[in-house]
Amino acid sequence: MATPRVIVVGAGPAGIRAAERLVAAGLKPIVVDEAPRAGGQIYRRPPLTHGRMHKALYGFDAGRAKALHDGFEALQPRIDYRPETLAWNLREQTLHLVSNGVARAESFDALILATGATDRLLPVEGWTKPGCYSLGGSQIALKAQGCTIGSRVVFLGTGPLLYLVAYQYAKAGAVVAAVLDTSPASAQARALPKLAVRPEFLARGLYFRAVLAAKGVPVHNGVTPLAIEGESSVAGVLWRDAKGAEHRTLADAVGMGFHLRSETQLADLAGCPFTFDETTQSFRPEIDTDGRSPRAGIYFAGDGIRVLGADAAETAGRLAALAVLGDLGLPVDEAERAGLRRTMSVMERFRDGLAEAFPWPAHLARRVEDKTILCRCEAITAGDLREAAKAKGAPELNRAKALSRVGMGRCQGRFCGSAAAEILAEATGSSLREAGRLRGQAPVKPLSVATLTEESA
Repeated sequence: MATPRVIVVGAGPAGIRAAERLVAAGLKPIVVDEAPRAGGQIYRRPPLTHGRMHKALYGFDAGRAKALHDGFEALQPRIDYRPETLAWNLREQTLHLVSNGVARAESFDALILATGATDRLLPVEGWTKPGCYSLGGSQIALKAQGCTIGSRVVFLGTGPLLYLVAYQYAKAGAVVAAVLDTSPASAQARALPKLAVRPEFLARGLYFRAVLAAKGVPVHNGVTPLAIEGESSVAGVLWRDAKGAEHRTLADAVGMGFHLRSETQLADLAGCPFTFDETTQSFRPEIDTDGRSPRAGIYFAGDGIRVLGADAAETAGRLAALAVLGDLGLPVDEAERAGLRRTMSVMERFRDGLAEAFPWPAHLARRVEDKTILCRCEAITAGDLREAAKAKGAPELNRAKALSRVGMGRCQGRFCGSAAAEILAEATGSSLREAGRLRGQAPVKPLSVATLTEESA
């Protein structure tokens, strides 16, 4: 019998641990990753020419990051590792890849999608100005390039990443003008019992806020962002506090993000069924306890299916690998699987707490003014989408996409999709579930017109 071909997409915490467990069972998986070095977004590594130590880069998570990086380096002789490689299409049992301008197809018996997450964004008047970045982009600048996005930065949005990145910037010596959180303080207080199931991480979040306070960084909860101001670039943020008073904070850069959204385009192309997640008010692929999809041979792990954080992603990666091994008829340690499942159940309760503490501000998305650009790639305004919904008869998001071009640009709705669904639901008087989601299309990210097939290279 031929050795099963297993592919892991993503070399972050979930993908690395999945590959590690597969190797331990005697397999040699293909590990595909877009980045030049493994680690994912949370443990992103700088270029080899940068000599920064793990402690400086990852703070509290330095030990975990180093263990992950070192473990992957030890793993490389026993895997087929393909960095700087984009998985751009998926059809039947074949994954289509491109690297260095050359496309090739790889068949598989099992595919683990550990694709991670990106920022969930909300349009704000002026958010297309130079100097406005996502929280993830702000973090990449600091970790990978060793620089800040500006000399005086406002961090705007909600979620634990908001405080983490603000803390990292303040610790690096940057001037953090303010942290503006759309979530009310009362919501965070109510969520404490759920967050307390992981006391270490709750304490860490409180520590971040304490450090920001000690450095004199203003932190405001329950804010309403009104505009990112400036002529040719960011000059400040206009916002309203929880009591209704308006404020203007001067800044030359803004880092913004409203929690995270899973990368699910490949799941769409695989034909996986999706379900509506009431906790996060978003769609995600259906999976069982171990990450197994109803679509035979497709498995999920990490933030690409449920945003639970790096350590949960490691656990999910191992669980998905065990599911693969069991389905391939290879031996599985049931005690190991039971322990991983117990760990994940705690992580799920913590996720519920995060969703309660830092809710997606649907009310703000639905109130975005008509003139505000919603789809940055295609320069489509919120008003354009509302017109497509009402005047052109588009009650569902993909129909609205066809009539307005929202989500048709380079990012394929990664930046605008969440807010677009809210605006469409509000305009048609329907639920978010009824408004639907933007379906993934190949290529999931742009390909160069100079791309060659393997046979032509």
